[in-house]
Amino acid sequence: MLTAKSPYIKGINRANIHHEIENVVVTGTQTYPFTMSFTNLTLRFSDELYSCSEDHQILKWNLLTSETNLVVKLPDDIYPIDLHWFPKTVGGKKQNQSEIFVLTSTDGKFHLTSKIGRVEKSVEAHKGAVLAGRWNYDGTALITAGEDGQIKIWSKSGMLRSTLASQGSPVYSVAWGPDSDRILYTSGRQLVIKPLQPSAKVIQWKAHDGVVLKVDWNSVNDLILSGGEDCKYKVWDSFGRVLYSSSSHDYPVTSLSWAPDGELFAVGSFNTLRLCDKTGWSYALEKPNTGSVFSLAWSADGTQLAGACGNGHVIFAHVVEQHWEWKYFVITLTKRRTMQVRNVMNDAVDVLEFRDRVIKTSLAYGHLVVATSLQCYVYNSRNWNTPLIFDLKEGTVSLILQAEKHLLLVDGAGLYVFSYEGRCISSPKFPGMRADILNAQGVSLSHDTIGIRDKSDEKVILLFDALSGKALGDGKPLTHKLEVVEIALDQSGPSNERKIALIDKNRDLYVTSVRHLGRETKICKLGSMVHSMAWNDAANILCGIQDNQLTVWYYPSVVFTDKELLPKTLLIKDGSEFSRAPHILSYVGTKVTLRQGDGSLVYSNIPPYPALLHEYSASARWEDALRLCRFAKDQSLWACLAGMAMAHRELTTAEMAYAAIGELPRVQYINFIKEQPSKESSLAHMLMFSGQVQEAEATLLQAGLIYQAIRVNIDLFNWERALELAVKHKTHVDTVLAYRGKFLQKFGREETNKRFLQYSEGVEVDWEKVQAKIEMELSNEREKAANSSVRSSVASRR
Repeated sequence: MLTAKSPYIKGINRANIHHEIENVVVTGTQTYPFTMSFTNLTLRFSDELYSCSEDHQILKWNLLTSETNLVVKLPDDIYPIDLHWFPKTVGGKKQNQSEIFVLTSTDGKFHLTSKIGRVEKSVEAHKGAVLAGRWNYDGTALITAGEDGQIKIWSKSGMLRSTLASQGSPVYSVAWGPDSDRILYTSGRQLVIKPLQPSAKVIQWKAHDGVVLKVDWNSVNDLILSGGEDCKYKVWDSFGRVLYSSSSHDYPVTSLSWAPDGELFAVGSFNTLRLCDKTGWSYALEKPNTGSVFSLAWSADGTQLAGACGNGHVIFAHVVEQHWEWKYFVITLTKRRTMQVRNVMNDAVDVLEFRDRVIKTSLAYGHLVVATSLQCYVYNSRNWNTPLIFDLKEGTVSLILQAEKHLLLVDGAGLYVFSYEGRCISSPKFPGMRADILNAQGVSLSHDTIGIRDKSDEKVILLFDALSGKALGDGKPLTHKLEVVEIALDQSGPSNERKIALIDKNRDLYVTSVRHLGRETKICKLGSMVHSMAWNDAANILCGIQDNQLTVWYYPSVVFTDKELLPKTLLIKDGSEFSRAPHILSYVGTKVTLRQGDGSLVYSNIPPYPALLHEYSASARWEDALRLCRFAKDQSLWACLAGMAMAHRELTTAEMAYAAIGELPRVQYINFIKEQPSKESSLAHMLMFSGQVQEAEATLLQAGLIYQAIRVNIDLFNWERALELAVKHKTHVDTVLAYRGKFLQKFGREETNKRFLQYSEGVEVDWEKVQAKIEMELSNEREKAANSSVRSSVASRR
């Protein structure tokens, strides 16, 4: 049995393993050479397995009833090698043709065969054996690889479309790319990725020190597996860069297969079956006495694994002993239908029993969500006895995400948002949606928003309202300049302040607002070389692995208020306490949980003060915030408070916070803002403080403060815009010319701008008149502000 144990638990319980191995049936006695995998199998649905062997038989196995039926006895001249079912669903729609599979054989043919064993069509494909046959993900094409070194693409009816490649050595294994637009195949010791477009670039690299025997390419995580005669298995990205290389095994790697959700994969060798994490490290190792494991197949729900073995055995394995943690609860999947809940505070243990096998589980925000093959169970952490249960449309839930108020389920048909009371709230849809390839890096949920990375254009992030399922705003998605590899929505605060963090393919981290209210999207950079990230569950604090260090952004939104404060709001923990390639699993309370490159879990504690500061800021308790900063005596807290106070336009608190971190120029500017004659001027200069020049100008123009709008551009040396406003509103042209002349005189330069030269000829500049006019404007503004204040005071008394 395969066990998905936590990596820090050593050893394997042999008794439990022996108990869980089922349906080990002898179908033959020969052991076949590892270079020719004559025994093969495929799982059609979650509980139905088809296998073929050199004994000319195709068998159907029912995993629920443990029954085995002979589907067809093939003619004696047909020795099957590979079989693959037509895809069951495409984009959530069931395919009528999913009742057939392709069977390849040693006579150079492939056979389109129905589920009852009738050969619908046999096609002469290669000279020598057809070593592999694979349908693409949308069922529009079939690829075959032969002993003659050729790779051919066929229509779903068996008509030859093209010969994609031809080489001198046999092609032992082939796989489709996630979008069915590229082919991965073996070429001796090398791997080759060949696009279907004739002019596109081919990627080829040496993968192993021996012949490559098996490859697989996962459509969800876009990662490649390879195994070869050098007795190693390796994990690659789609550019041919090695991410993991195993130590050398005792025997060649003869089979490997990704789990459908891309979180696990299995590796087979002589008397060896290994379960691994997607990053390469091993969860569990089994040594069944079966000879070489020639083929591996996962069930659609990723809970069961079958292996076709050289001695004629078919072995079945089930993934158990997975762990989930949240605060002081530890939950373990002890058997396929049984979970154990342990409260580490009082050592209380509860056992949860399910009618069907557990497929997916999530534990967060005080709720345990368990998806079985037919139902979804929602437990409240305060009561493990009475779960809320509702039926599922599909039995293949591939992803569960939780937020404070809702949960999101993803299956083969679509996305569904449920309340914790079991009510279906919404089901977002978008053109070209493929729910089967969505993963946790490409989907994010908060209590009011859903973010989805568009797989058809990875620069695009689609944003939906969680309650209605409709696209946010005008339906225009968020577009980044580069492909996005990971997204995450923050979890607290009002919906109009919702932020989304994203990591692009350059590993740069950005943050932007989700709801722009008609404003231009402003995407601000937080850091570089970020490989993993997570928001805190209760405060908008972001942590990430940055160049092998743990970096915590106490207040990421400060980039919208005062970008220069960002470096002062960081906590950086040295990477010496982490091993190679750590990955953040969660950030709950003050604890960050990380998975290291060797599979071990490590925990890092974050000070509690920043979360408390966020709480005080959200509730406008500025006196409490000041007391907290004085108590903690931490410069990063003062910097956070300065940014928060400016964001909430709390100038007195901001002034004190900036003074505490020695930012005297900003203190002076805040005093200048306080001295402004009207609220509109103060607001405009606060926008200026945050770098929002256009918004500041628009605020002043809307309030009729033409001089202030002109003066803003003069102070920024934006002379042409200042003159444009003066001419447009027919006022203060002489003011602009006067300040322009003073500026040029100071630097000893002559006027060269044609527009300024043109207006200088017709306008006389008199500094006394300019000063008088400015004073009159400010006086009028003060008077207008005073009258407005009196009117509002009278209205409030009434």
